[in-house]
Amino acid sequence: MDIRKFNKVSHALQKSWSAETSSVSQWSVDNPSQGQCTVTACVLQDYFGGDVVNCIAVSPSGEEISHYLNYIDEKYIDLTSGQFITGTTFSEPQPKTKGFTTTREYCLSNTNTNNRYEILKEKVKNILIYKNRP
Repeated sequence: MDIRKFNKVSHALQKSWSAETSSVSQWSVDNPSQGQCTVTACVLQDYFGGDVVNCIAVSPSGEEISHYLNYIDEKYIDLTSGQFITGTTFSEPQPKTKGFTTTREYCLSNTNTNNRYEILKEKVKNILIYKNRP
């Protein structure tokens, strides 16, 4: 993986996170990665391939939350793990297809998720185009 490209895309993703790309209504700039895991994993996959995978995040209080991340070049990449409090544990990531061919296909079959993905994808693209102008 080209680390310079990865850093640019990662930065563009983080700058693009907003309430309209989050799956949670209580999104805030204080926790910008909150509710961004699915759409972030799909956009990152657009640029670097690999697979979108799922795990269960378990908070110290025992709350279980479905969480998506990437598996690229035999490494797990989780750009949104910062949304969880210290002490959160994660199950082993694996595909979550629910009858679809891929985890990504399953995730984007949800209209709301697909709409948030399209918004995030466009924001990231615009940042990357703007930064690459002479």
